[in-house]
Amino acid sequence: MKNIRDIDLKDKKVLIRVDFNVPLDENRRITDDTRIREALPTIVHALSQNARVIICSHLGRPKGKRLEEFSLAPAARHLSQLIEKPVRLLPDCVGGPVAEMVAAMRPGDVLMLENLRFHAEEQKNDEDFSRNLAALADVYINDAFAVSHRADASVVGVTKFCGQCAAGFLLQKEMDFFHRSVSDPVRPLVAIIGGAKVSGKLTALINLLDKVDAMIIGGAMANTFLKSQGYQIGKSLVEDDLLETAANLIRTAREKGVKLYLPVDCVVAEKFAADAQTKIVPIQDIPAEWMMLDIGPATTILFGEALAPARTILWNGPMGAFEMDAYARGTMALVQRVAASHALSVVGGGDTNAAVHKSGWADDISYMSTGGGAFLMLMEGKELPGVAALDAKDA
Repeated sequence: MKNIRDIDLKDKKVLIRVDFNVPLDENRRITDDTRIREALPTIVHALSQNARVIICSHLGRPKGKRLEEFSLAPAARHLSQLIEKPVRLLPDCVGGPVAEMVAAMRPGDVLMLENLRFHAEEQKNDEDFSRNLAALADVYINDAFAVSHRADASVVGVTKFCGQCAAGFLLQKEMDFFHRSVSDPVRPLVAIIGGAKVSGKLTALINLLDKVDAMIIGGAMANTFLKSQGYQIGKSLVEDDLLETAANLIRTAREKGVKLYLPVDCVVAEKFAADAQTKIVPIQDIPAEWMMLDIGPATTILFGEALAPARTILWNGPMGAFEMDAYARGTMALVQRVAASHALSVVGGGDTNAAVHKSGWADDISYMSTGGGAFLMLMEGKELPGVAALDAKDA
């Protein structure tokens, strides 16, 4: 995959696909600018080459309609402050007026196209829409890892019509860290898989059993595995249609020599609420009318011991309902164990990243991926459409 450093950007018009799908409050102020800051190295590099920089992104789900609440105006203003340079938001992302304003750019100028998803053609990977985007630039740079699992026009289609294409620094960094953590890890490699459902991560679980030395399963998805082994789990969330699948995964792990760890105790509650009565019980003693909402202290110790020999740790999915303090201790304790480890630690997924930030240990994690869906697709062993499009351009 060609990198932005491999292309001469001097005086070129450079279309950079970023992910500025940032959270906004009721006053349309950005509450977390991480995604914008992550794109800065690529943008600043292009500007250092005296390029004419054209930024494009989506925001929210306007479903092909022009809605002011999904305008990229807040992102344009914020980017302007960060790079200390005017960033002009154009009224649209394609069309005659847009083409004219791009043609009038001078070296060092920065323009931002309006929300790509104001056009339904974006998510349909429409050929004409892709061609019109590509016509704006001499060079296309994909620096939006978080949407590179989607075959959208601004991610895939545009590469067919733009003369030169490459990955930005963020996309390259994401792929490099995933390669180091899964494709060619320093061993032992331990994967921590949590979250709500087995079904959402089934393909990833199957693929990772061929990659890892040990696997830790927590969160609500552990309930299905536990029930498949004959445990009574009360009113805990479970996928009964996947009990046989879970049992087969445990059997496969044993056959492959992969150590698989499940909770041995848990925090249970009478209802899913922050103020519910709770208690800690072994998994074989879960009351019939209660539900599991976090791993217990014995499990925390067990999982910590499983992580002790790791040289590489891959983590996707929290250990419980960490958004409520009553059920956050297991996840927070595991974050601390991972942060204190000497292993390369790579964390991905929105909930997992949120938990790490909540813990205060984010600076001690080796790398936190910016893409949930894209990260999961890589865990499944699949190629990202956005990356495949860049590779095809090099072929």
